[in-house]
Amino acid sequence: MRVLRRGDAGPDVAEIRSMLTALGLLRTDGYGSFDATVEQAVRGFQQRRGLITDGVVGPATYQALRGASFHLGSRPLAYLISSPVHGDDVFALQERLTELGYNAGRPDGAFGAQTEHALRNFQRDYGLVVDGICGAATVRALRQLSPRARGGRPVFLREQEQVRRAGPRLRGKRIVIDPGHGGTDAGAVVGDLREADIAWDLARRLEGRMKATGMEALISRGQDHSPSEVERAQFANDAGADLFLSLHSDQNASPKAQGVASFHFGTGNGTTSTVGELLAGFIQRELAARTGLQDCRTHYKTWEIFTRTRCPAVRIEIGYLTNPADRHRLSEPAFRDVVAEGILIAVKRLYLLGEGDQPTGTFTFADVLAHELAKAE
Repeated sequence: MRVLRRGDAGPDVAEIRSMLTALGLLRTDGYGSFDATVEQAVRGFQQRRGLITDGVVGPATYQALRGASFHLGSRPLAYLISSPVHGDDVFALQERLTELGYNAGRPDGAFGAQTEHALRNFQRDYGLVVDGICGAATVRALRQLSPRARGGRPVFLREQEQVRRAGPRLRGKRIVIDPGHGGTDAGAVVGDLREADIAWDLARRLEGRMKATGMEALISRGQDHSPSEVERAQFANDAGADLFLSLHSDQNASPKAQGVASFHFGTGNGTTSTVGELLAGFIQRELAARTGLQDCRTHYKTWEIFTRTRCPAVRIEIGYLTNPADRHRLSEPAFRDVVAEGILIAVKRLYLLGEGDQPTGTFTFADVLAHELAKAE
């Protein structure tokens, strides 16, 4: 589909208006134009779904709007490699299977191989036809059974347990560092500063510090390459990463926009990566305290970089290149050293789980190395 924004008109816009009206976000549908009211409704939907809130209907927003029109049982669901099925009904299926004790993976509204595997196991246990298709009989069975547990998200509880079992030492932990953009995709560019170059430099500084602690640090791209988000996520999955850290800088039409923000997986309806949220919080607090950048807090999102990675993932937007003060600081190698150390300390805090912790902004790289040596003895 074509990207739709304010000022557009036609059948595509009429479809968007109809979907927004059905969701209660717009009062009238019909063949009106994509006006300010529609843009506001799109922004409201995007914010609620953890999408980029730009008021523009691109592929991700359109897919989410289409998916929101389905409820569990409104259509058969199956794993289709060539044409993946997305929607709120898939999300409900994943949640229901998880409640019943089946590992359907991260509830992301995409019917993938893991969801099919969990569904087949459920069908086998319940005496249904084991075809991996969620049809009327399977939906009835899902609704008849009581969940084995409530009040928790098992897939994310497993994430927490993996962190606990991994122990406080950093040695051996595998981290994928993902410098944003790259190659012909420079990202934000102001003067001679390119977001892709800053992200690459930060990644190399962070890589060196992580390797010094005994961690396995892998960079997701070469200096002259720009993989898609799906490819970056697949790199982390293939590597068996424990954590995924994506590095970016921001831009805004207003030069007053400034600060640091961190993002993690979350859908806005209570489903969130517990470890991702915890790590994002550590990173956010450390960087705000160490750099003096304005604290723009942590936020949940449903970006592909989060839904496609099997490990906890965090994206960090470090300063605005369009803000003179942030831009000046990002141009300084010493400042990027501070950022790299802050991110490393945040990862260490995650694995410490409160054991021998120190106040935010006071833990140093030397402290980390000393702790690693002490734990090795």
